[in-house]
Amino acid sequence: MKEIQKIEYPGFSYQDGGVCAARGFRANGLYSGIKKNPTKKPDLCLVVSDVPCRAAGVFTQNKVQAAPVTVSKQHLAQTGGTAQAFLLNSKNANACNADGVEKSEEMCRLAAERLGILVQQVLIAQTGVIGQTMPIEPIVQNIDALCEGLSESGNEKAATAIMTTDTVKKEAAVSFELGGKICHVGGMGKGSGMICPNMATTLNVITTDCAITTEMLQKALRDVVKVTYNCLYIDGDQSTNDTCAVLANGLAENPEIVSEGVAFETFERALYIVMSNLTKMLAKDGEGATKLLECTVTGGKTWEDALAIAKSVIASDLLKCAMFGEDANWGRILCAIGYAPAEFTLEHVAVTLASSGGSVRVCENGAGVPFSEDAAKRVLEADEIQIQVTLADSKATATAWGCDLTYEYVKINGDYRT
Repeated sequence: MKEIQKIEYPGFSYQDGGVCAARGFRANGLYSGIKKNPTKKPDLCLVVSDVPCRAAGVFTQNKVQAAPVTVSKQHLAQTGGTAQAFLLNSKNANACNADGVEKSEEMCRLAAERLGILVQQVLIAQTGVIGQTMPIEPIVQNIDALCEGLSESGNEKAATAIMTTDTVKKEAAVSFELGGKICHVGGMGKGSGMICPNMATTLNVITTDCAITTEMLQKALRDVVKVTYNCLYIDGDQSTNDTCAVLANGLAENPEIVSEGVAFETFERALYIVMSNLTKMLAKDGEGATKLLECTVTGGKTWEDALAIAKSVIASDLLKCAMFGEDANWGRILCAIGYAPAEFTLEHVAVTLASSGGSVRVCENGAGVPFSEDAAKRVLEADEIQIQVTLADSKATATAWGCDLTYEYVKINGDYRT
């Protein structure tokens, strides 16, 4: 199991339930046959709120955008940022198809009709192979069963249904207090490859029973995406389908968050905890990955500089290969720092490798220092590696996540379509 090490945050408690952890949310997932699969792994899921929700979303920045991205954007614009259901499927991305938008709209219509809500209240996300016609028959034949099976304990079925090359489902949830009311934020995500920063990254559904305006929900999502999903790097390819949406139904009955302040900061922290955990799960389950890599840069002149350096280190294919081989080739870290679009003073740079196996300082003042190869090997044998870069130029800090690069990555992507 590729479980991550969770960080505890005072005032927030981890919960089970994923997208169903918040009051009033139900989910289901099943095998519909979108792509014939002898194992009949679930490939279609639905997340529904008992009442209409405030909704916010962020989507791929790829200029080639899949039909579900277009449709979800349109629905959010048409409703002024509200939604009540989220329909997702794996096995087919419904991207680059002449009838793609028509198929995505039809899927939303089928769900809306069965749920008794407006079609514009349904968001949609799809993932899988690009350029293959999306079959509508499996949706028609299974929409009744999908809706009838909606349950407050259906989160695992839903999280499993959106998996493609993922090896484990990805869920996280927390509870916290606002205005004397217990609130929840929960979510699920998918993604192993074709993940690149500067996007929502992959398919992600976040739910909350917190009462918050659409404007503040969108602000919170954009703020948190910058320091979570936008700091995730697997292979440099940005998907046509990347989607992250948050649904807030207000059933916790806390005083509605209408502006910035303590309540907004608390909600945003809860959103960060869920999304940062999902980000690390996505990184640790990168295609063929054996290690989660986390690069934290401290002492940057600006946050932008610190983040650019952290991303550059995580994105280095040479470093990713070295981590797979458990080789403390720290020169590759310095090299990646050097070509990052950031300002820093080389003579101030220090690098430490750390994990549950200990820590080893490998560079100080921009130059290598003697270290034990045996100790370094113990550090790199762990499945979660921290690359700590100290710049000592100022106070800015940023973190990025990724994974090692393995033989299995090439194998998976060599015959992904066939």
